[in-house]
Amino acid sequence: MVLKAFFPTCCASADSGLLVGRWVPEQSSAVVLAVVHFPFIPIQVKELLAQVQQASQVGVTVLGTWCHRRQEPEESLGHFLEGLGAIFSHKPWFQLCRERGSKSWSCKATHWQGPTSHAASGEDQVMLIFYDQRKVLLSQLHPPAVLPDRQAGDTTASAGGLAAVFDTVARSEALFQSDRFDEGPVRLSHWQSEGVEASILVELAKWAAGPVCLLLACLLSLVSAASACRVFKLWPLSFIWSKLSTCEQLRHRLEQLTLIFSTRKAKNPAQLMRKDLIGQLADALIPVADHVAEELQHLLQWLMGAPAGLKMNRALDQVLGRFFLYHIHLWISYIHLMSPFIERILWHVGLSACLGLTVALSILSDIIALLTFHIYCFYVYGARLYCLKIHGLSSLWRLFRGKKWNVLRQRVDSCSYDLDQLFIGTLLFTILVFLLPTTALYYLVFTLLRLLVVTVQGLIHLLVDLINSLPLYSLGLRLCRPYRLAAGVKFRVLEHETGRPLRLLMQINPLPYSRVVHTYRLPTCGCHPKHSWGSLCRKLFFGELIYPWRQRGDKQD
Repeated sequence: MVLKAFFPTCCASADSGLLVGRWVPEQSSAVVLAVVHFPFIPIQVKELLAQVQQASQVGVTVLGTWCHRRQEPEESLGHFLEGLGAIFSHKPWFQLCRERGSKSWSCKATHWQGPTSHAASGEDQVMLIFYDQRKVLLSQLHPPAVLPDRQAGDTTASAGGLAAVFDTVARSEALFQSDRFDEGPVRLSHWQSEGVEASILVELAKWAAGPVCLLLACLLSLVSAASACRVFKLWPLSFIWSKLSTCEQLRHRLEQLTLIFSTRKAKNPAQLMRKDLIGQLADALIPVADHVAEELQHLLQWLMGAPAGLKMNRALDQVLGRFFLYHIHLWISYIHLMSPFIERILWHVGLSACLGLTVALSILSDIIALLTFHIYCFYVYGARLYCLKIHGLSSLWRLFRGKKWNVLRQRVDSCSYDLDQLFIGTLLFTILVFLLPTTALYYLVFTLLRLLVVTVQGLIHLLVDLINSLPLYSLGLRLCRPYRLAAGVKFRVLEHETGRPLRLLMQINPLPYSRVVHTYRLPTCGCHPKHSWGSLCRKLFFGELIYPWRQRGDKQD
């Protein structure tokens, strides 16, 4: 029978002692977690393992002995190691030894007949697998996908065996809290044998990061407020302020912060490169709004004539054209009325962009919606007028066929009409038919403009949704520490000689970037399409208002 022994590479140079770990009978493998050094008292070792087992819920036990022959082998040590099998009874009992002055290893597993007998009933072959204990402890194993040339049961069993190894190391963290420099009765060797001080400092830094940043922000605000006080400009303090190098440097940094956060325009190109272009953006918005309004006026004047050679109803054409031109005039008047306040509004809105790129993109989407609000109004007016005519024509068409719409039963029923009703229906139907092309043309033009704005906003919303759902931390972890996200392991042969145990090195295969994005994709409150292409075309044809996206949690129509 072939047994597998997972041995940590950090214990390859440890002193002789006991192998402490967990036996996994389902996989016929032993996971070595640490080495207990001499001298020790067996009862104290058992007490330590009982405490670790209670804290981690892992069956940690003594698996065998470890002998590192750095010097000439002593017979007393060899007999002592052989006798430990009677004290710590475990089946099988592993005996791992590293030869002096060479890279050769010997490993065997024996089964004892009784608690006092040293005779072995048989020996099993052992496959020695080395693993990096730190990487396995910090890794999160993702079961590999089922390969096409393997059966599902084999792949699941393999994944379960690896999961048992990773889970054993991860849950045995209580064993790694003590090292060989502790003053306790039991000394251990593991991945933190040189001391846990570094881990303690890292945890303290994590806990103190938030309060320290808040404290620095408060101190910076206090220093900025104190520097603006006129008391420091009096003669004694100003003299001291100018002579001390530290005070001079603080003054220089405060001037830089004041320049960057100031709402005043830059005086020279050097200052322009260090300030946000809020002033230039505010100055550019008014000409852009005027240009858009001017183009809309040209478009309306084109529609009020003979667009593309089409003969329109002149009376309705003039009424609609003047109605929309008046709205453009109101919109331009409102923009020029707000122009003195636009720069300050944009400045305070721009400060919120420090919350992230998604906030800046959302602000940009809202600015586009506000600047094109008149286009949205034109679209709503045109859609409502067009929808009214379409519904009127459909009702009058049912009148000619002797039908009517039953509101209570939501169906079309037969109905008989008299001569007056047919005459009025024919008259109204003729009027709506001849006025429909003019209304449809205005509706078509403003719908295309609205769809253009909606497309731009939709692209911005998709970009925001992508950024919000992108697992940046997981991708950074995959880039900097690929072993933290493990898709499986691979084995490299270290030694394969006749008469010696097969030695392998277990290496972690990192998770591919595509699976990282798919597995750790974050939930978002983004926008999702509400209409299919068929329903969208139907709504456009009948003049119903469309909103191509919806927020999560909205009620369906």
